[in-house]
Amino acid sequence: MTMKTSQPVVTIRDLVKGYQDNGEKGVVAFGGKLNVRPAYQRAFVYNPEDRDRVMLSVYNNMPLNSMYWAINPDGTYEVIDGQQRIISICQFITNDDGFGNPIAIDFNGKHTQIFEGLSLQKQKDILDYKLQIYVCEGTDDEKLDWFHTINIAGKQMTNQELLNANYTGQWLTSAKQFFSKKNNNEAINISYYDNDNKKTLLNLSADKVLGDMGSLGDKANRQLLLELALNWRIDADMEEYPQIKDYMGKHRFDKNADELVNYFQKVVNWVKNTFINYRSDMKGLDWGFLYNKYHDINFEPAEIEEKLKYLYDLFDVDPDGLKKKGFYEYCLSGDRTLIWHRAFSERQQKQAYENQGKRCARCHKPFPLKELDGHHKKAFADGGETTIENCLMLCKDCHIDYHAENK
Repeated sequence: MTMKTSQPVVTIRDLVKGYQDNGEKGVVAFGGKLNVRPAYQRAFVYNPEDRDRVMLSVYNNMPLNSMYWAINPDGTYEVIDGQQRIISICQFITNDDGFGNPIAIDFNGKHTQIFEGLSLQKQKDILDYKLQIYVCEGTDDEKLDWFHTINIAGKQMTNQELLNANYTGQWLTSAKQFFSKKNNNEAINISYYDNDNKKTLLNLSADKVLGDMGSLGDKANRQLLLELALNWRIDADMEEYPQIKDYMGKHRFDKNADELVNYFQKVVNWVKNTFINYRSDMKGLDWGFLYNKYHDINFEPAEIEEKLKYLYDLFDVDPDGLKKKGFYEYCLSGDRTLIWHRAFSERQQKQAYENQGKRCARCHKPFPLKELDGHHKKAFADGGETTIENCLMLCKDCHIDYHAENK
């Protein structure tokens, strides 16, 4: 199917008919036929100055940027681009900022006015203002490609928000209730090891994911957590779901998002059962990827905790040779490259040099530090650790001789 576009004549009068802002339950307009903001999509992110500029353009009969709608099989519409402008217009006409507060705008530089405070002729002119709207009809992929192309003006949307706008339906509403709900977010709640101290596995702070859009502006994005869960989920079945859009496309018309929710819960429960003690370094690790790789292996949580304790104690004494980020996967895989740097740090070499009396550890001749090489006393390949205790500083000749003798 080839993408079809049309330009219906829509005035502000037509747009505001049936306008309802139901908060997280969604926003509709155009006689209830236009889904302006699907349930649990990102909240209104225009600040009052942005909204005023929209209405000043309308007041002065200046053109607004084009808006884009998609048509649904049942003949209703969804906003692809233009949500903020539509809500700005409807809020001013209805004199409600979404929280029951009136809206007055400075149109002439002398005093502010609400819509009903304008002259009847000016009210009529505003209501008769014709909006530039393109309606697209095509496949999901065609609409998504088009959406990426037009997402260049105003408050740009993230890739996940673009996908959400293209794959709306019961599944998405259900997913957002679990992953994107502003108050009492279920996904964040189950990520806590300790609810009182908010010890979470997620490196997505409540402010960042669920923050007030007015203060954070377009930096706030309540779809980060949904995107994270989807990335984890498709990693488990890359052949079936090469990209997030493939998963969303297949499940778009599901009655709920239970499959994704249950997967996320399994990931979190597996982490809590495998790693019995919480440490702050757990926050933000890609737990879904680790779950996908290792959840079928039987681990002894107490043994894993002993390994972690040893690594953290060692890190406290000599941190340079270790990579903390790899501690958790190392306990699952045993891959030493995840936790050890191969080369000794300058600090480690200097300390070993001092411990050796500023001499080569093999020929015992004095050398400047820069003429010595750091060498593993117990070979790295044989399990030797990159620590000061396992570091020998050798002169160039002795280093060559040592390796020749130990081939």
